[in-house]
Amino acid sequence: MIHIKRAYEPPARGDGLRFLVERLWPRGVSKSQLHADAWLKDVAPSTALRTWYGHQLERWPAFRARYRSELRHNKRALAPLLAAAKRRNVTLLYAARDEAHNSAVVLLEFLERNLAPRRGGARRGVRASSE
Repeated sequence: MIHIKRAYEPPARGDGLRFLVERLWPRGVSKSQLHADAWLKDVAPSTALRTWYGHQLERWPAFRARYRSELRHNKRALAPLLAAAKRRNVTLLYAARDEAHNSAVVLLEFLERNLAPRRGGARRGVRASSE
């Protein structure tokens, strides 16, 4: 199961492996507070894309499409996430205030598609954490 959670929320028992998926470290959060198992900067949107988006909601559809394109061309950086999610729970940590319009939401959707069985079958349970 893959969850997403703001980096400012405390860790929970069911988080499993916790990965920070931001290019920049969250403001005001120490490494000991975050309890991240790894910081995967390279799966975050490029600096140019992140800056262009600037959390302007009218750009959200284009941001999603551009970020998915970056992810498709960055499979090496995704490998640790895909491998971990096949074995255990994973939590993607993000810093944005907007819980519905951020890069972790797009990354979660992308991972969900890549973990889904190719033939029929049910998809893995993948959703945002509310703990």
